[in-house]
Amino acid sequence: MYLDNYKELATKYRVEDLAGALIPGSRLSRILKHLELGEESISNIAQEFLQSKGLSALLNYAKNEFTFAEFVKAAEKEQCERRLLAQTKARIAEAEAIREEAEQKLKEEAMQARLRQLQKRKAVKTKQFKLREKYDLTFFIEKGDFPILMNILCQVNNGSRLSEEDIVWLSTDGNEYFTQKLRERFHKSEAEFHAGVFKKTKDTWSAVNASSHYRKCNESNTADSMLNTINVSILNDLKLKSALCTTHGGVKRDLKKYNAAIGLGEQAHLFTPQDFRPCTLLGAVNMEIGHYDLGQSWYGKAVKRGYSEKSVDDELRSIFNCAEKSKQETLGNHLLRIDPVRYSWVKKKPGNR
Repeated sequence: MYLDNYKELATKYRVEDLAGALIPGSRLSRILKHLELGEESISNIAQEFLQSKGLSALLNYAKNEFTFAEFVKAAEKEQCERRLLAQTKARIAEAEAIREEAEQKLKEEAMQARLRQLQKRKAVKTKQFKLREKYDLTFFIEKGDFPILMNILCQVNNGSRLSEEDIVWLSTDGNEYFTQKLRERFHKSEAEFHAGVFKKTKDTWSAVNASSHYRKCNESNTADSMLNTINVSILNDLKLKSALCTTHGGVKRDLKKYNAAIGLGEQAHLFTPQDFRPCTLLGAVNMEIGHYDLGQSWYGKAVKRGYSEKSVDDELRSIFNCAEKSKQETLGNHLLRIDPVRYSWVKKKPGNR
């Protein structure tokens, strides 16, 4: 009996699990139609097709080697095996799809992680450059020095104190990176630390240390206000009294209050006559106000008390470079009269001969 319904025909011959059996005009559907119509044996090509598809039971039935009952028994076994194989393949395919999906997800996550890392590195580099720019350090930095320097910059910028090791490095191997702005920020942090100790404990030596650092970060006014709170006359330690007067005199010098600076320097010298520090203060102040002979005299006393001539010359050079042009000329002429060889650097200043 002819079955026009392809699905019913495929079910009858136990091949409904094969897609080709349900497609009109396909090779398998034509073979099934041929068998159902009871036509002559199928062609060799059709037989080879069935063999290639593993449809041995159907092939044997087509060749009249099986009864229909024998065919059904063998075909159901083949179909069961096909379905098991299809299920296995489906599970493998599903597992493969899951694996591929997982791999793709991992790749995407890795890509995102790399992107975040690149963005983070870019942000770090931008932050580092801005930090370097802030302290005039945009020039080339040696690879080995970079991590040390950046660690120092971060600490200083956060207001943290530097370790002794970092300070030594900046003063020696890393001296080329110790820019004026970095020095000022370093001294600012030190000044605030020592000022905090003084405020909390009233340790007067801390006030001396704070004043020294305030002067080096252009905050002499802050140092002046702090030192004005200390009554030197009630102290017993002459060395401490001298140190306070000397640093306060230096502060007054920075503020161009020269009479006060000289008065404090003279007090300090009375407290510790053998200390060169009050002498260098008085030498510097007198040189700045044009009392050159008196200034030289005080510097001479400082040298006798242990101050080096090189340090004196460095101070004189600094005073000369910071002086107004008219004062540079008179100071330069004075120095050249004293020792034209020792102070030959005066001639190298534009406008001086």
